Amino acid sequence: MVDENLPARIPIVWSWKRSGMENMMKKKKRAGFNSMRMLKKTWVCYLFILPMVLYVVLFSYLPMYGIQLAFKDYRVSDGIWGSAWVGLKHFKTFFESWQFKNMLWNTLSLSLYSLVAGFPMPIIFALILNYVTHTRLKKTAQMITYAPHFISTVVYCGMILIFLASDGIVNQFLMLLGMEPAGFLSKPENFRHIYVWSGVLQNIGWGSIMYISVLTSVGPELHEAATVDGATRFQRLLYIDLPSIVPTMVIMLIMRAGEIMDLGFEKAFLLQNSVNLDYSEIISTYVYKIGIQGGQFSYSAAIGLFNNVINLLLLVAVNRIARKVSDVSLW
Repeated sequence: MVDENLPARIPIVWSWKRSGMENMMKKKKRAGFNSMRMLKKTWVCYLFILPMVLYVVLFSYLPMYGIQLAFKDYRVSDGIWGSAWVGLKHFKTFFESWQFKNMLWNTLSLSLYSLVAGFPMPIIFALILNYVTHTRLKKTAQMITYAPHFISTVVYCGMILIFLASDGIVNQFLMLLGMEPAGFLSKPENFRHIYVWSGVLQNIGWGSIMYISVLTSVGPELHEAATVDGATRFQRLLYIDLPSIVPTMVIMLIMRAGEIMDLGFEKAFLLQNSVNLDYSEIISTYVYKIGIQGGQFSYSAAIGLFNNVINLLLLVAVNRIARKVSDVSLW
């Protein structure tokens, strides 16, 4: 049977839907107006972040145009668009290279060694510094540990080479103690230890700034209540301070995981010599040599793309694991 009241209901339903759509449009217009009004009030804040936005666009997004070089046999005379497509040729050449396994191992070993040694040190330093009550001692320790971060890589590597030379300051000190001078730079297996621990020494203070700022935001009433209950300093550190910086630790660990394959070539290249080449030749130094010095732009672009893809996969994987384990993640 056909409902006799159906024609009479249609205008009512249509008017109800129309009024709902009109309300939604009004809300959107009102939200847009409020956003524009807020933008006019806070335009100075957006002006402050404009240089960083331009930096990211110029140096992170626009260079992505050159990714196609990894799949082409680039010739300067033909240009990027005119060069012939070769598919995965350069990737196969890199994977089949006799240097691939050694470079990959050197890169991963240095990265993981740096992560294991360098990640917890700023946390430990921040926790220790948080319990230093002497103001002058605390500021002096901060100043001494922050200073190496502002030394350029070239100068810092020069200092390392001078200090660890056969007649350097370290060996002179060892001889004063009646010990034999050590061959720090003459033994290639020492390269990883020199690279990692010099980096820890340079960045331990700077890396602790974020953790110190989080620790200072912890309410003093928590420590007072714990002290009244008879908690020791170690128990306060374990049950109050450490849980407060766990979210920051997780975020920093995720970001560090996304840089596993992205070791900067400057320090490795400056500390590299013919003796330790088997230990110091990493992917970034190899890309610099074949790309800038050798002029093999397509081959170096393919290696760089491989590096970035591995970093992206590691970042996504570690972020997903962190979200499941601790409910803290980048997204």
